[in-house]
Amino acid sequence: MKMPRFALGLSLTSAVVFCCLIFSNVALSRGARGPQTGSTTDPDKSAHASPVLIELFTSEGCSSCPPADIFLQKLDTTQPVPGAQLIVLSEHVTYWDQDGWKDPNSSPSLTDRQSSYEGALGEKTVFTPQMIVDGTQEIQLANNPQQIKQLLQKAAATSKVPIRIGEVTIDAANPTTLRAHIETDANFEKHNADVYVAIALDHVESQVLRGENGGRHLVHVAVVQELTKVGKLQKGKTFTQDIQLKLKPGTDPKNVRLVALVQESGPGKVVGAALRKPAI
Repeated sequence: MKMPRFALGLSLTSAVVFCCLIFSNVALSRGARGPQTGSTTDPDKSAHASPVLIELFTSEGCSSCPPADIFLQKLDTTQPVPGAQLIVLSEHVTYWDQDGWKDPNSSPSLTDRQSSYEGALGEKTVFTPQMIVDGTQEIQLANNPQQIKQLLQKAAATSKVPIRIGEVTIDAANPTTLRAHIETDANFEKHNADVYVAIALDHVESQVLRGENGGRHLVHVAVVQELTKVGKLQKGKTFTQDIQLKLKPGTDPKNVRLVALVQESGPGKVVGAALRKPAI
């Protein structure tokens, strides 16, 4: 059930080097970049970029997962695909929780989401880490950098349904209440699709005390706290809705990002995605 596929390809140290090599020519042409996420979160900068949703199913109880976590962080911060907005989500599953360390970020609903993907993708079992692009393709990190680059470029070149997230606000009287407005252009895809919103934490750190990663200090990006279906986008129709979501008590609004995605049922192809941070 818990197949550490990543272990076949990369070590923790080589993951960072590997990610840098994938788009080294792009990085050199752009110059050095720090750990900002402006290209990911700024709606003006991303208005003309093609969104690509990258979901990482991971666990703090899996010793093969930290390299994938680092890889996801690099994709998020460097945004290495020209003309694309890589929207990443770290989705922590529960099936490692009984092996010595309960991942504080794990969720049964995210475990169910990965299980649903396995059927849609024809996999016989779930495993971590697993990285899925736009709901239909897996990033095989054991592959060479050129293959990964081509996969992401192909995803960026695929037409998407435009999604807009209005200003994301936190209720001053109730700081656990997040509000936003979601709207899309018309859906000219072949199928109806579901509309989801995800609350994710920009940055999470954890000191693992037991299990396969016992003694490690782990860092995660875009950690999903809640993934909620808010409606359906019918064929030939648009979608518009005001949403209200609850943050977990103690959540720092400055550490939150809101992701909206439109996905064919199954789960199937992601036909649109958008990201925005609260106005603080």
